[in-house]
Amino acid sequence: MFSKSHREMMRPSYAAILEALKRSDGMPISDLARELKMSYMGIKQHCLNLVEMGYLREWRVPREKKEVGRPEKLYQLTNQCDELFPVAGVALSLAILEGVKSLYGESAPEKLLLQHFQNLQNQWTPKIRAGKSLVEKATRLSDLRDQHGWFSRCHYDPEIGFRIEEFHNPLTPVYTSYPNAVRMEVQMMEKLLGTKIDRSEVSTGKGRRRIVFKIATLGVHSEEKEAPKQIPIPDISEMGDLFKGL
Repeated sequence: MFSKSHREMMRPSYAAILEALKRSDGMPISDLARELKMSYMGIKQHCLNLVEMGYLREWRVPREKKEVGRPEKLYQLTNQCDELFPVAGVALSLAILEGVKSLYGESAPEKLLLQHFQNLQNQWTPKIRAGKSLVEKATRLSDLRDQHGWFSRCHYDPEIGFRIEEFHNPLTPVYTSYPNAVRMEVQMMEKLLGTKIDRSEVSTGKGRRRIVFKIATLGVHSEEKEAPKQIPIPDISEMGDLFKGL
């Protein structure tokens, strides 16, 4: 079945077709129409629309020599459909972190989270370094984070300066259980941009909140403001000891 939110936002006929094909190796229009109790022409038009959108592909099955007529046309899901169906997400991540804690101690989950941010830093560094200025680098960082689900954008305020604003964080449940990971994320961004970053949570005044990353050297005299409290971060070099004996 689709995730509940996808099903609610999708046309019911599209959802029914995709779910039927998910349970098969491919089906012709006639079989889909019979199974879903819909008209042949209606199913055909829906399938053609889904092919155009990239969710279905056509597959012609050659007929045996003794059979007459054109090859039978089947429809199958494409890889583009993968994101529509439920996958293991944050619940599994939290369960794994808790399992690591029980096996290797209280600090083990934070060591894994630190490794995650260092891997992300290594992955993004070449793309960020391609920027010719700090503004361009910050814009590239915002674009990367937006692509990964942070709903990120750059914004310039004459009174505050240049900043990155974000309206969603996929790791919020993880941060609730492991608040030190917030500082790890900021440190990763600071290393990517090579400058100090001040993270804050701001209310929009309309019942919504957003995260604001103020970039020190692109803002107004950040040295006049109180420095953010530093949270001690475990040393990644200890990761080797963590997995001894596995």
